[in-house]
Amino acid sequence: MKHDTTRAGFPAHALVCTLIAAFGSLLLPSCTTTGNSGGSGAGHLPASALNHPAVKSRNAMIANEPAGDYYIGRRWWTDGTRFWGYLRKPRQPWSEARLVIMNESVMKQPDRVPEQSGPQSHGYDHNYEYRIWGSFTGLTIYDPNSNFRIPEFRLAKYEMISQNPGFLFWPGEQYGTRRLPPKHPATF
Repeated sequence: MKHDTTRAGFPAHALVCTLIAAFGSLLLPSCTTTGNSGGSGAGHLPASALNHPAVKSRNAMIANEPAGDYYIGRRWWTDGTRFWGYLRKPRQPWSEARLVIMNESVMKQPDRVPEQSGPQSHGYDHNYEYRIWGSFTGLTIYDPNSNFRIPEFRLAKYEMISQNPGFLFWPGEQYGTRRLPPKHPATF
């Protein structure tokens, strides 16, 4: 069986696939992972940060939160991605939080505004903290712009706790609108 080839001798379909992949990568937003010096690779929190005195102090306060059938949510906005942010159960440290995509079939997520600029733009609530009610659907959703498979959470109700709750994982963590969050699922 004979394959069409280019002048360089490569199969034509291989060249077309390479060009499509290269062009597609230009169209998708490019995100980078946050710097995690001392960690065990992208997506993992560095041990030195988890042992920081401010993290230990905050974890002691979190351990005294009222128990209940709700979650604490922290918005983490990254341009072009579809994940919402992190959820943790009461009394659970942020290091155990899960990055989620919100299912809005019951209620719209807190920052549901047009993604174009306006009075409030999409992602305006980065790092806001919420009390959130709802449940995990059991589905894992693929976000092509981050290359993550993320659990889906069906939002039922929310209330804002704070517009300025401080650091999420450790003091001094870096944030950029084009950086992936410091704790995230492994890419595949």
